[in-house]
Amino acid sequence: MGDGTATAGIDVVLERHRTELTGYCYRMLGSSFEAEDAVQDTLVRAWRSHDRFEGRSSLRSWLYRIATNVCLDMLSAGNRRARPMDLTDATPLAQAALSPRPDHTWLEPVPDARVLPAVGDPAEAAVAKESVRLAFMAALQQLPPKQRAVLILREVLAWKASEAAELLDTSVASVNSALQRARATLAERSAPGGEGEVSDPLDEEQQKLLERYVKAFEGYDMAALTALLHEDAVMTMPPFDLWLRGPADITGFMSTIGASCAGSRLVPVRANGLPGFAHYKPDPDNGGFSPWAVQVLELSGGRITGFHCFLDTGRWFPLFGLPLHLEAEAGEGEEGA
Repeated sequence: MGDGTATAGIDVVLERHRTELTGYCYRMLGSSFEAEDAVQDTLVRAWRSHDRFEGRSSLRSWLYRIATNVCLDMLSAGNRRARPMDLTDATPLAQAALSPRPDHTWLEPVPDARVLPAVGDPAEAAVAKESVRLAFMAALQQLPPKQRAVLILREVLAWKASEAAELLDTSVASVNSALQRARATLAERSAPGGEGEVSDPLDEEQQKLLERYVKAFEGYDMAALTALLHEDAVMTMPPFDLWLRGPADITGFMSTIGASCAGSRLVPVRANGLPGFAHYKPDPDNGGFSPWAVQVLELSGGRITGFHCFLDTGRWFPLFGLPLHLEAEAGEGEEGA
């Protein structure tokens, strides 16, 4: 690695690792923004101390060691990010109330491109995508930080126990024990809103399901939407802690409290290894459409099982590189959506 450093310059060499390190820090922290901060801190520390890097391990291992220490320091406050269903019971529609919680409460979405480096091995790519899906990420957040690191290093990144032990300054026996405890914790978890069964790339059935979803949502056709939702489908809306279960409550909410979303537009995005959409709703003051949510969908058995709407558009739309306004197409808006 030393020769590459000399020829390409340390900045360029370090930068090559940004995406995979962001993925690692995101899995550790559950926050896309904190992950980017952690990686920036990691690369700055590496740049400052590179002259003391003796090459006893690979540069990649050294960077992961720094990143792990940065993340463990950030996690020392004990905050565990969560989804609404990790914190409260489902709310019947009749009792639905929109109560926000602070940003640091919530597991955050992330664009695939920021955390999933391009790899040639389809199996490796599939594992990487599955390991940033919302359900798996929520389960990770239940683990103590060092168990979390061990599980990610061993199960997601396929490091040997000896390599993980060296990185964490511990024994192979300790790593194996931590991995066993982490697996047991994950096996016990069965929170609503499963990971889904999303193919990579989407198979024909899933693609058609999404096309039907877009048509139903943009047409605000609740009967059509009901037909696409699994009987145990869940809907979440961070920063609100409300979550709803079942097609009747989900579509009931959308046609009452959420009725202003009629006539919306959906723009495809890829988030957390899952299909998603940028949701723009009609802007009666300025015309066209204004940002409302980043939606992340979980699919299983030809139905939508999870419908997760992240509403802090001032943060999410720039992160996903999305415009903050959509113009109406010719003829749109004349029918009074």
